[in-house]
Amino acid sequence: MSYQVEEMDYPPADYEMGEVEEDMFFGGRIMGDTESEDEDDDEHDHLITDTSAAEARRGKDIQGIPWERLSISREKYRQTRLEQYKNYENVPQSGEDSEKECKLTRKGGAYYEFWQNTRSVKSTILHFQLRNLVWSTSKHDVYLMSHYSVIHWSSLSSKKTEVLNVSGHVAPCEKHPGSLLEGFTQTQVSTLAVRDNLLIAGGFQGELICKYLDRPGVTFCTKTTYDDNAITNAIEIYDAPSGAIHFTASNNDCGVRDFDMERFQLVKQFSYPWPVNHTSLSPDSKIIAIVGDNPVGMLIDSQTGKTVAPLHGHLDFSFASAWHPNGYIFATGNQDKTCRVWDARNLSKSVAVLKGNLGAIRSIRFTSDGQFMAMAEPADFVHVYDVKNGFEKEQEIDFFGEISGVSFSPDTDSLFIGVWDRTYGSLLQYNRCRNYSYLDSLM
Repeated sequence: MSYQVEEMDYPPADYEMGEVEEDMFFGGRIMGDTESEDEDDDEHDHLITDTSAAEARRGKDIQGIPWERLSISREKYRQTRLEQYKNYENVPQSGEDSEKECKLTRKGGAYYEFWQNTRSVKSTILHFQLRNLVWSTSKHDVYLMSHYSVIHWSSLSSKKTEVLNVSGHVAPCEKHPGSLLEGFTQTQVSTLAVRDNLLIAGGFQGELICKYLDRPGVTFCTKTTYDDNAITNAIEIYDAPSGAIHFTASNNDCGVRDFDMERFQLVKQFSYPWPVNHTSLSPDSKIIAIVGDNPVGMLIDSQTGKTVAPLHGHLDFSFASAWHPNGYIFATGNQDKTCRVWDARNLSKSVAVLKGNLGAIRSIRFTSDGQFMAMAEPADFVHVYDVKNGFEKEQEIDFFGEISGVSFSPDTDSLFIGVWDRTYGSLLQYNRCRNYSYLDSLM
C-alpha cells in the first residue's frame, strides 16, 4: 500500500466537484459545509435524521439527503460522480485496461433489502486504501471504528457503546510472554477484525491490540515490527485445526505473521518481495491467498509459506481477498477496478472478472452459506452477487460516501455498510430477503 499517505482526518479528495448550492459543497466525498468533525456533526444531527425501511418505502432518501431542496437531482449528481471520480491507481490506466475482460452481469437482483440508516454511528477511515473497519458478530451486533474509538452498535436496542478508546494510553491488564506491558499511546488504527468475542486492532506503527469482548481491559499488546514501513494492513481471525484461536497480520514491511491466541505467541512468520495488503486462509486451513503491492498475487502453503501458485490477471495492486466456504472458490479485489473470482483447482484463468463503477475493489465478503458475495468500491457502491448462479446477476446498492467496510452477519441475515462522510456518515443495514409467502395464508 502507499506508505506516503500516513494519516488523514478524512480521505483525500481524489477529484474535485463544483459547488451545488450555497453552503452545500459536494467536494469529492464531502456533502457538508464544515471543516471540523465532532462539533459540526452534532450541530447537523437534528437536521438529518435516521431512515427506516418504512420511511424509505414512502420515498425518503435512505441517507436523508434532501434532494428536493438542492439545485441538483440525485440522478444528475450520480452521473457527475461517475464521470468525475478519479480512481487511485499505482499502475496508470489499469482501470481502463481491465475492462475488456470483464463479465457482463445483469442488475436488478433483490437479495438484501434496506432496513435502516443510523446516523448516530459515525464510521471513519484513517487510510484511504484500507477499508476493513466494519465487523458484524450477529444480525444485531456490529463493531466499527469511529475516530479513536471502536464502537459496538446494537440494532436491536439502538444503543452504541465504546468498546476500546485508543486516543490516550492503552496497556494490557494481563501478563503474557511477549506482550508489551507498557502498551501504546495514541494508536492510529489502520485495520480491525472482530470474531466471536475477540477484537484485534492493527496500527500504523505495527501495533496489535487484542481485547476479549467478555473481559475488562486489553488482554495483549505487541508490535509486529519496528521497521519504518510497519503499517498493519489487514488482520484475519480464525480457528486453527487444533481448535486454538489464531490470527494472521499482514504488514507493509512485506511480512505475514501468525499468532496463537491461546499461548499469546507469534508462531509463524513469512516474508515476501512486496508489501502484503491482505491475506485469506482457506476453509481447510491449508492455503493462504496473499495479495499486495504487486499485480500478481499468490497462493501459499500455510505451514511453510512457500508459493503454491501465482495468480496472474490483475493489472494493479490488490487490497482484498476472500474464500468461499466450499474451499476452492476465492476472490481478489484490485485497484484496476475489478474483482477476480478464482477456482483453486484451475488457476490458468479467472472464473469471472467483475467490474466496479467508480474505483478499486477494496473489500470482499462471502456469506457463510456461500450464496452471495459482496464487493465494495471505495465509495458509493456495494455489489452483491448471486454466487450459486455463476455471478450472472447482481444487486447494486447505491448511496453516497466513502465505504469504511462491509460485513455480513454470521447467519447471513444482515449486511452492514459503514459510510464515511462529514455530514452523512452513518451505518447502513440491509436484511436478507426471505420468501415468507406462506405467512399470507395466516393473514
